[in-house]
Amino acid sequence: MPPTAEVKPDGPTAEGTLEPDNLSETPSERFSRKALRGRLYAYTIAVVALVAVLIALAASNTARVTVHWLFGSSTVSLVWLVLIVALLGWTLGLLTSARLHSLTRAPRLPRRPKKAPSEAADA
Repeated sequence: MPPTAEVKPDGPTAEGTLEPDNLSETPSERFSRKALRGRLYAYTIAVVALVAVLIALAASNTARVTVHWLFGSSTVSLVWLVLIVALLGWTLGLLTSARLHSLTRAPRLPRRPKKAPSEAADA
C-alpha cells in the first residue's frame, strides 16, 4: 500500500493552535485585523442604534391618519405609513441609481471568442 500524505488545513487546527508555518503575523496584518474588528464593532453599534430609533419611532407614532387617494381614502396607522413610504423611497432610489449606472458606465470591450480545447492544444 503506497504511503499517503497527510493534508493539514491552513490556519487554526482542531486544538486551536496555528500551524508552524503560520505562527508569525506581520505588524500590518495585525493592524488590518484589529481595524476590521473595530469597523465590525462600529457597524454593530450603528445597527443597534438604528433598531432602537425605529422602535422609538413606532412607539411614538401609533395615531391613525387618513390617507386620501385619487379615488377614495383609507385610514392607516402613522407608523406603517412612514415605514412604507421610507421603503418605497429607498427602493426607488436603488432602481434609479442602477438605471443611471447602466446608462453612464464605460463601454464594454468585445469578448474574444474562446478557443476550442483542440485548438488550444495545437497552439
